[in-house]
Amino acid sequence: MSTTRIAVLLTAALTLTACGQSDTPTDKPAVAQGGSEFGQAGEKSAGFGTDAKPGQFPRTIKHALGETTLEKRPERVVVLDGGELDNVVALGIKPVGVAFPDGAPTMPSYVGDKAGTPENVGGITSLNLETIAKLQPDLIIGSQLRAEQQYPKLSEIAPTVFAARPGYTWKENFRLNAAALDKTAEAEKLITDYETHAKQVGENIEQKAGKRPTVTMLRFMPGRTRLYAKKSFIGTILIDAGIPQPQASQADDLAVEVSTEQIAQADADWILIGTYGDQTKTAQDQVLGGPLWQTLSAVKAGHAKPVADETWFLGLGVLAAEKVLNDLEQTLTSS
Repeated sequence: MSTTRIAVLLTAALTLTACGQSDTPTDKPAVAQGGSEFGQAGEKSAGFGTDAKPGQFPRTIKHALGETTLEKRPERVVVLDGGELDNVVALGIKPVGVAFPDGAPTMPSYVGDKAGTPENVGGITSLNLETIAKLQPDLIIGSQLRAEQQYPKLSEIAPTVFAARPGYTWKENFRLNAAALDKTAEAEKLITDYETHAKQVGENIEQKAGKRPTVTMLRFMPGRTRLYAKKSFIGTILIDAGIPQPQASQADDLAVEVSTEQIAQADADWILIGTYGDQTKTAQDQVLGGPLWQTLSAVKAGHAKPVADETWFLGLGVLAAEKVLNDLEQTLTSS
């Protein structure tokens, strides 16, 4: 695929991203953000959830910022991030309020109308507490990493349950949200179905491609260029599908940041490319138009392709993960 063709397709993907969740300044590499505090990818957050039986209320939920008691099954739910949005929609719930990225108050395209028409309650990093209160929610769900400072005020509005962080802990966040919503069985089935699908996708790719090709997840962002690693949403999906990443992406972290001069570290059998934010403020054009890019084996083979950033990098839930698996199989088995 030519550099011009990649740039055109990335621009199209960027248009979709503008409708997705924001990768906020708090989304730093996991170790820098204290990722080791929350365990390895896929590891259960110790003590989070509930001992309540199905249908039992009141129930007490243990979460990242303490314990919250729910007197009845929640019906009016406000979600404060993309992962929580994905989680409730996957469980058949239409939230009454959603926090979107600052400056991009639009439902992600992969969610579409399945979320209904929730009220915009401000940006992920700029919540509108007055709007949230007017919605009279009976549950607010979010994460410590995103909104810890707002937790006391949110708890005064409604019972509030916070995961530790969004991202690579998405399965455990899903379980936590499901416990609060009395939908644990449904969540476990969705996770099991996803994991079965992931294994099948890995096997299908190996059968059709003749091997399990290495994949680099390259992402252009304003001010930084990243190779996404193990402790990322997409990193967990590749692990579950048994799709290897090259050595440069094997860090026990969210991502590895590279300069334009270090772009050779991105080389693999396939390079899948996301773009977030204002494309003109990223190094995308500089990298894709540079001489080093043309020397990469994936580029020479026509195996450098854009992907939808809002799903592959920002989905943070089982609905997005299933969409990524479908896209991954189609891409890696294409000519």
